[in-house]
Amino acid sequence: MTQDTALDMKDVELNEIDPEKQPMAAGAEDLPVAGEKNGVVKVKLEDEDDEIGTRAQKFTGLSKEELLKVAGTPGWVRVRWALLVLFWLGWAGMLAGAVVIIVQAPRCRPLPAMEWWNKGPLYQLGDPKNFQDSDNNGIGDIVGIQNRLDSLSTLKVKGLVIGPLHVTSANSLSDTKLKEIDIQYGTIDNFKGLLEAARKKSIQIILDLTPNYRGEDEWFSKNMTAPDSELTNQIKDAMNFWLELGVGGIYFNGIEDMYDPDELLLEFRNITANHSSDGKARVLLASANDPHGDNVLTILNNATTGMLTTRYLFNNANDKSLGERIKQYQEPASDQDRILWAVRPRLGHMASVVHEKLLHVYQLLLFTLQGIPLTLYGDEIGLKDLPGKPASSSGPYMQWDSSKNHGFSDGATDLAFDVNENITFKAQEQDKTSILSLYKRLSELRGKERSLLHGDFRLLDHTNTSLAFERSWDQNERFVSVVNLDPEIEIDVSLENKNLPEQCSVVLSSNPERKEGSSVSLKNIKLAAGEALLLKYPYSP
Repeated sequence: MTQDTALDMKDVELNEIDPEKQPMAAGAEDLPVAGEKNGVVKVKLEDEDDEIGTRAQKFTGLSKEELLKVAGTPGWVRVRWALLVLFWLGWAGMLAGAVVIIVQAPRCRPLPAMEWWNKGPLYQLGDPKNFQDSDNNGIGDIVGIQNRLDSLSTLKVKGLVIGPLHVTSANSLSDTKLKEIDIQYGTIDNFKGLLEAARKKSIQIILDLTPNYRGEDEWFSKNMTAPDSELTNQIKDAMNFWLELGVGGIYFNGIEDMYDPDELLLEFRNITANHSSDGKARVLLASANDPHGDNVLTILNNATTGMLTTRYLFNNANDKSLGERIKQYQEPASDQDRILWAVRPRLGHMASVVHEKLLHVYQLLLFTLQGIPLTLYGDEIGLKDLPGKPASSSGPYMQWDSSKNHGFSDGATDLAFDVNENITFKAQEQDKTSILSLYKRLSELRGKERSLLHGDFRLLDHTNTSLAFERSWDQNERFVSVVNLDPEIEIDVSLENKNLPEQCSVVLSSNPERKEGSSVSLKNIKLAAGEALLLKYPYSP
């Protein structure tokens, strides 16, 4: 190896040494120019990033004066105006588009006026002596009702129809004191306590003032209810008394036996209206013992009262199908605030009127028809009337649990419960397939679903064994009720309509084999014997 070659290799080795290990120069002035070392000239190339960073540091941008000078040039002024015009044109276009969407979108129907009695079921206690005994004498009383308000509130009822409670003797007007409470039920202070306790539960008390409730003719005679008669004046005075005390409404039965029901009901309605102030609406309820009479339909058609109840709506006393009877009352009562559905509460409990397998059917109808559902105490658990004792004279005792006297009374003896031995409120609370569970579910649905609360009614199908109708409101979900009125035979129902979808989903059914949320074809619905089926489908524009 030559000396020159050796020097070159040594230089390479020196260059490959880690810079940190290379000997430090004595000073910058001792370094060769341009990185010259040992006779070798090295040229240092700047990294690209360093070069960019250096240029960025050197660029200082335009000064304020320079920016103002440039911004004032005609070109930039035109650009700014063009951008400003484009911005406002875009904003105006979006606004116009939003207006078009709003105008073309389907408008929501205005909600009808809803009072407290429109928002849930009414529960008719009737004579308190059968509901709950508080002093162990075997007679239900006002305090007993108050003691059971917690259970009643689970039903989401909005009003309790109580009474009559007033002092009277059968067929004796002179012994009738409409402003005095019969002592067997309690005192006026007991009644005030009930009003206050119920108010805290958001439950109103409706007082039955049917005058001659212990006699054969509830109004003594037609002549006694003529305008400005002694009885009529006493009724008006009593209505003002109880309304001022705080009751939510007044109830009368047997209106077809009044001398001039249209005129009297209008006068009574004016009294309740006069007390409906400060957000405390009061209602007038009236019912007929013979709803199949022509005079009742006339009253219903011309009514200016708050509501009318139809006691025999589901009674098979004529040859018309259930659908025809419903339609008969629905047409004159197109305003749902004027009809209140009931299943003969005066003359018997539901379980004593209809087949046991149809109890779910009639509960479904009560809660999904247009109008206000009214149920008699015990109908929520399928309570039956005592054999040989019509409900109008002596109804069954309410059965709460499996304790002594089924919770009705702790001290009384010789109370009859045989016909309803295995029926209690508490037991059905734990049974999801019970009538009580169905009642609670329907009551909840009716209180929150607008189609069920105040929706339109459309009859879809009605035969001697089936009934189907739709409830709808504006852009909300639609509900379809379909029932099999035959307790023994399975039937097929076909609902084909251009305004109905092919499929609906199950909301609830009395048939345990049908699962909630499952799909059902409306063209072929197989209903089990006595099945009550509630379906729904979404709104489609």
